[in-house]
Amino acid sequence: MNQTNLLTIISLRYQFPVRLLHLFAIIALASVTVTNAQPRSSQKRLTPAEPRPVSAPKRVAKTKPLTAADQRAAEKRLADLGYWTGRVDGRWDEASRQALIAFQKVERLKPTGQLTRADFEKLIAANRPSPLETGEAHIEVDLVRQALFIVDGGGVVTNILPVSSGSGKEFKSQGWARDAVTHPGRYRVREKLSGWKKSPLGELYYPVYFMYGTAIHGHPSVPTRPASHGCVRIPMFAAKQFNRMIPVGMPVIVHDGNTPPPIPTVTGH
Repeated sequence: MNQTNLLTIISLRYQFPVRLLHLFAIIALASVTVTNAQPRSSQKRLTPAEPRPVSAPKRVAKTKPLTAADQRAAEKRLADLGYWTGRVDGRWDEASRQALIAFQKVERLKPTGQLTRADFEKLIAANRPSPLETGEAHIEVDLVRQALFIVDGGGVVTNILPVSSGSGKEFKSQGWARDAVTHPGRYRVREKLSGWKKSPLGELYYPVYFMYGTAIHGHPSVPTRPASHGCVRIPMFAAKQFNRMIPVGMPVIVHDGNTPPPIPTVTGH
């Protein structure tokens, strides 16, 4: 039924003029149109403003680059802890690098020889390492950490060097074969030689012998792993001074982290 027919029926039933009913219909339609034209936002219930999400903080760089001042501080700290840096002059040279390798070995870090921010912070917070034994001044060769300690009579580790000891591999020399092993034990410095010493297995620089043909000596190659035929290699830059400062008869303790048994005492009858 359309709107005109509906208004005619209402007019006849309730005796309203049709024109008047038309007027009422127009007014009602206009009212609905105005209501629907209002913005939806005005019809919604007002609610408190929602807080804006807080943006995540910017990620801080993992490492802060080391400065020249940091390198000078690292070299001085290594020297203060007993690592053999050579002259502390702020130059990051081969002696500085080898001292850092010794520190990394002693502290069981990866021995890269590269000064990172993480290693720098560990170095600044580190303490001087403790020797295996105290008492008489002596040398300690740590086969596990591949490091050498010079220990004074007061039990203080005064100098630390990186070393490379016997590789454990079999080798042949002068017609016979043996394993390249640096044997743990208690020894004493038997002999010292100046300059280069030629041996069947190569040349030794300023060797300090502590067991037959086995010596602590300078070598151009001191890898971070055991690699020698049985001798204890030390960096070239320290070999001459090491030779001169170590007296004949000084005890040498070669160990794998455990204390070697004492040297048997021979008594007369």
